[in-house]
Order: sequence, then C-alpha cells, then structure tokens
Amino acid sequence: MAPTAPLTVADLLHRLRSGNSAAPRLTWYGPGGERVELSGRVLDNWAAKTSNLLVEELDVELGARFRLDLPAHWKTAVLALAAWQAGAVLVDGEADLLFSAEADGAPPAGATRVVVALGALDLAYPGALSPGDVDYAALVRQFADSFDPFDPPAGDDDAARLGGDALTQSELLGRWAVPAEAGARILVDASRPLPEVLAALLGAWAADGSAVLRHQDVADTPALRKAERITAAD
Repeated sequence: MAPTAPLTVADLLHRLRSGNSAAPRLTWYGPGGERVELSGRVLDNWAAKTSNLLVEELDVELGARFRLDLPAHWKTAVLALAAWQAGAVLVDGEADLLFSAEADGAPPAGATRVVVALGALDLAYPGALSPGDVDYAALVRQFADSFDPFDPPAGDDDAARLGGDALTQSELLGRWAVPAEAGARILVDASRPLPEVLAALLGAWAADGSAVLRHQDVADTPALRKAERITAAD
C-alpha cells in the first residue's frame, strides 16, 4: 500500500529531499539521446531555486494564477512544483504568470511571461525576447538552494482550476494524483496531455516512488524498461 499522500507540495518536496534523497525521482528521456536524471535532493533544489525566483523576482503570492504553455518536460515538472510550493494556482485560462517555450508576439495583457529554454545545454533562451519577458534559464541558478516561504500554502488552499475542476493542495496530491504502488518506478508518456502527465508524476512521488518521463521520439522498448527498472506504465 502506498504511504499516505503528503498534505501539500511543500510536504512532498520535504519528503523527496529527506531520507534516501540520492535516489532517482525523475528521469527524462528527450530527443537526440538526451537523458537527465534528478535525485530527490536535486529535484528539490531546482524547485527551491525556482520558487525563490518566482517570489523574489516576480512577486508571486498565495493565489497567483500560473499557466504552463509548455510540453511535458523535466523543467515543466520543476516549474509546476515550484509554483505550487509558492502557493500559486495552476489554470488553463487567464493567468498572472505564463510559462512558455516561445517568445513570439506579446504576452496576454496583465500577464508576465517567463520564457523557458528546454535544451539540455541552454543557459539562456537562444532567441530574442520581447520587452518584459523573463528568461528562466538565465536567472534561475542565481537563487538560493532552499525555499523558506513567508506565507506557505496550507492543505485547503487552492492549487489548480482546470476544465472547471477546482483542486486544493491536499486534493492535488490525493484526489487528482494518479495512485501508484509504494516505491513504484513509473514510465510516463510525455505526449499525453500535460495535466495527465503532472498527475502521474505527483502520484509516483506521493507513493515514495519515481518516474521516467519519455519524449514521444523515444521508443518504449523492453530494453529501456529493463535499464530503468520500470515497474509500471501510466
């Protein structure tokens, strides 16, 4: 039986950086042979840096709305964890903060656009940015490795409003996350809709497991499953 789900994403990240923090928690297989593996400690470190960027640079507070106009990717997972840890609410409509892989055109009125370079070696967005855009890759490494929020979200605070469904932090990790066996290592298809991918990842981590996120250009083969010790596929 999987352990009881953490109450908030901050609780989840605390679990990932505690105990067996060196164990892999998220492994990304991208196009062109790209493979990135994040332990619990490293995943928490990325989330902490990103949360600090959001709070200190972009003034994100409890209830701020964020939208992920990004494909499923390890950085997308980090951004979601970081925004939830800071108390922001994932939406699929009008948002205060828009994460995008492209800097084309102007962002919606009233929204700050954070442009995210997804290349494995990108230390900055490789193209031109529009005025007001924030370059995630160029800034995130400057921030602290731990996050100590002034006003941390509670279990009954809003976490997502997607397709008419409203979720609190505790519902995000309970009702919304896909249940997994304790300690499972789950293969997740990154071509699926992003909310489904995030729900699968949260379910794996809430069960003290890990996930392998596979880009659609990477074949799901017995060799990959054996090499990564996959126990289930979502």
